Amino acid sequence: MALMFSLSVNAQQIGAEIEYVDDSATNQIPYFDNRFRIDEQLDEATLIFYHRSGAKPIILVRPDGSKLNINNYSEDKVQWFDDQTFDMLKIKSPMIGPWQVIGQVQANSKIMVVSEIRLEVTPLPEIILQGETLKVVARLFNGDLIINDPLFQDVLTLNVDFLSTNNSAFDNFGAAAIQLASFRDNGRGLDEHAHDSLFTGELELDFAPGEWQPIYIVKMPMITRELRQKPIVVQKNPISISVVTNQGENNTHVVTFTIDDSFVEADSILIQGKVTFPDQQVEPFTVVQEQGLTRTHTIAFTEPGVHRIKVGVFGDIQNGREFQAILPEFTFNVDRLPEAGILAVNRGSNNLTSEQKNAQVIANAAIEAEKLAQIKATQEAKVANQQQATLLYIVGGNTLVIIIAALMFVFIRRKKRK
Repeated sequence: MALMFSLSVNAQQIGAEIEYVDDSATNQIPYFDNRFRIDEQLDEATLIFYHRSGAKPIILVRPDGSKLNINNYSEDKVQWFDDQTFDMLKIKSPMIGPWQVIGQVQANSKIMVVSEIRLEVTPLPEIILQGETLKVVARLFNGDLIINDPLFQDVLTLNVDFLSTNNSAFDNFGAAAIQLASFRDNGRGLDEHAHDSLFTGELELDFAPGEWQPIYIVKMPMITRELRQKPIVVQKNPISISVVTNQGENNTHVVTFTIDDSFVEADSILIQGKVTFPDQQVEPFTVVQEQGLTRTHTIAFTEPGVHRIKVGVFGDIQNGREFQAILPEFTFNVDRLPEAGILAVNRGSNNLTSEQKNAQVIANAAIEAEKLAQIKATQEAKVANQQQATLLYIVGGNTLVIIIAALMFVFIRRKKRK
């Protein structure tokens, strides 16, 4: 697939790069050496000049000796974008003949004449899963030549967006557009080598499954073009999680991973993850490759509270492609209940079976009923304590009144005898 846009030129186009002479003794190009020539009458040309960071914009001298600078140009014939590290000009019907550049142009750089930008991108796989991380490689061409100038990365931005097709038959109906990645040629992440003219994008599909349209966008200061690929379907993550909890010393929670083999080879699935306990301690785990549609893992009971499970899945698509995906975070809460074996609430995955969902509804009801019973018992105990305290206050108050009355009676009788 290719993404291209043209700047109107005659049939015979100028070269993509024009070299000029650099005086390495100074960081400024000598006035008479930094020349380039436009041999053909162009309808329009876009020129990029790389200069020292923070330097003043360059000055162009036309073949007739007239000067062109950022403060003196005809806006109907020239567009000028000034950046910290480059100047980019779009000139209509540039004058034929030798041009000169005055300014602190970068040593060993080249004047780039943009004629036609073309983006070639590796096609996306036929089967794509929710949670996958995909590597997409692109190459940029200026005309028929590969752009291999590292400085060109400061000039443009390459983005990949996914746009919902708003098909009501899919889960992503009405979803907002998602910017997935920016292409990079910096040797980081999935990009293998820096400045090898291969731009790499990492697509993390951590959003709703459904029908999406990939859009590749090339942005330059004065030019934006996009390519809309045919829609693709992101399938639901093939792994769902459920938990049966147990409380008490030496008891464990049993985590079950259920595999939907509609698009994956179940026997190839390898699961790696980590559990964050209520006290924030983290324990990694691995569920090795096995056969069948389920995998299990036991988690030690430590204390009541919320447990969080993050899982990465590795395996093969049915067409033979290997994949790796991240599941949505799965959480479950352990209450101190009198009965063991309560199926925990899944707050992270939407891929449960109807039986698991029904079991979770029952579990929720049991937990809520126990909570209500505990609240009721607490309230009743509070009322009983309040009643007992009130009774003590009444008895104490009456006793005190009787004692005071008796003392007053004795005091009055003694006074009368005297």
